[in-house]
Amino acid sequence: MYLSWLDRWDEERARRGEDGKETTSFILDADRVFPSEEIGSIREFCARAEEVSTDPTFFEEQDRGDQQFEASEHWVKFPSDISTDVAENNIVWAKITKSGSLDKALVIFHHWNARTRNAQIAGFLSRRGITVVEIAMPYHFERSRRGSLHADYMLSANLGRTIQAVKQAVCDGRRLIRWLKGEGYREISVLGMSLGSWAAGLIAAHDANVSKASLFLTGGSLADMVWTGRATRSIRSSLEPEIELADLRRAWSPLDLENHVHRLARPDLDLQVVLAKRDTVVLPELSESLLLGLKNAGCRPQTLKLNCGHYSLGKLPYILYAGLSLKRFLS
Repeated sequence: MYLSWLDRWDEERARRGEDGKETTSFILDADRVFPSEEIGSIREFCARAEEVSTDPTFFEEQDRGDQQFEASEHWVKFPSDISTDVAENNIVWAKITKSGSLDKALVIFHHWNARTRNAQIAGFLSRRGITVVEIAMPYHFERSRRGSLHADYMLSANLGRTIQAVKQAVCDGRRLIRWLKGEGYREISVLGMSLGSWAAGLIAAHDANVSKASLFLTGGSLADMVWTGRATRSIRSSLEPEIELADLRRAWSPLDLENHVHRLARPDLDLQVVLAKRDTVVLPELSESLLLGLKNAGCRPQTLKLNCGHYSLGKLPYILYAGLSLKRFLS
């Protein structure tokens, strides 16, 4: 009875999340990812994307130094390495909840279309000696596009802009982590939630400054998540007349965490995965495929599987289980 109610609650929450989401035009927009290259077809885009999916330098941030950081007691902001046609998106904002110690810092990457930051998590962890830094991902919070009802420029049927946005999230996060290291923090961890778990996972795979990574509600293939997920039906409707799933997997292969499992399996990285067994946004089989890939790469992440849905992970008692598991992992 309770689980049936929980499923209905998740579905109602998903329906509310569809407000403002509309089908849009399918666009390659290859210049955003491969500037100065002549790419005019899906086939050429996919071939080039598969090449960069094995390039370890694709997600490297530029070393501009720390003088461009503006920090106060509770905020830090700095220019993004990637410049877009949305001025607000080109300045990165992060909220800091300090612990009073330079021992540990946690950078949080929120879910797609987040409306508020995670004040409860930040307060809970900061009181336990972990400084929490909540970064705004591209086109969210202070970086939102004027007039937009949701973060449609972060994830959409525009193939190039989606890659650019996720790459921007990764490069922004890596630059913030380097700044935190310069500020004296000894151990830096990342936490990613849903879409944020792709950014956090890619950062952990490529940045040796990250010692722990916790991925909530994650999967391997972003293409499959968009194609099958409850929250991305409008994007699939925009994609489906123009591209098949097999080609979408190739086009977004740089963002597929399964292509980076050997990097995530590095011996100096501790990994945690928290999943929802009744998830209709990131289907359980996508999460299990990632876990299998990690296992085959020699990684044994701490794994917590809760019998709830994507959105109901935020309800009691599931959020309590997840929060305590995260605390133990970070400690």
